[in-house]
Amino acid sequence: MKQFKGKVAAITGAGSGIGRALALDLASRGCHVALSDINEEALAETVSQCEGWAVKVTSQRLDVADRDAVFEWASSVKDSHGTANLIFNNAGVGLKSKVAATTMEDFNWLMNINFWGVVYGTQAFLPILEASGSGHVVNISSVFGLVSVPSQSVYNAAKFAVRGYTDALRMELEIDKSCVSATTIHPGGIKTNIARNARTDSSLPPANPDEFDKLAKTTPEQAATQILKAVQRNRRRAVIGPDGRLIDLLSRLPAVVPQKITIAAARKELKR
Repeated sequence: MKQFKGKVAAITGAGSGIGRALALDLASRGCHVALSDINEEALAETVSQCEGWAVKVTSQRLDVADRDAVFEWASSVKDSHGTANLIFNNAGVGLKSKVAATTMEDFNWLMNINFWGVVYGTQAFLPILEASGSGHVVNISSVFGLVSVPSQSVYNAAKFAVRGYTDALRMELEIDKSCVSATTIHPGGIKTNIARNARTDSSLPPANPDEFDKLAKTTPEQAATQILKAVQRNRRRAVIGPDGRLIDLLSRLPAVVPQKITIAAARKELKR
């Protein structure tokens, strides 16, 4: 997909961060957008910002952990727009918790959104994309889908799963000579609200959003531009941001190297 004008893109988690930036970038390129988020107020703000462009904008409150709701939304998008060419499975949440302290409630909460939400979005939209004659599935993983980090075991599990799921999908589409392709996105630190909204178990110090913002090297707008470039180039995977590329390089070294570096950083953090 070399250009987006006249296409239809569906985006989950469009109320803020990368999802909002993707919506605005695509709308500015003449792409019609179908937006969803669980936060209706934030979603309405994104819709308002998109309406300055001469494109059709639809929106719906959506909990991506609800399979039936995701399929109903996909059907609604098809009814409203006539088709869909792109699905960006972007909605996600954070959880800071040690393995031994993680409750099944928190484990299931994150997996239902970060992994199953991606699966539901892919399954619901894939037939519509194939019927369009030209489609692309864009699933948001993370650099934590490349390397594992202490206190992020569940997040790691979900993002590694998204990577494996999307890699397999991409190969299946190529085997079938489908008109649809798929790309896995691995963002590094992006200046979004995910750290502020993350759950933290009581055995760990709470997440410091201000510290995260200092470490985050990439804006949502920059991330959106890089993601759309990856789609245009039909990349299998795209690592976003300078810190993401550094982590990608570390992930290619023997496991002991990135793990020792991460352990040292985690110990330093606990001493603060």
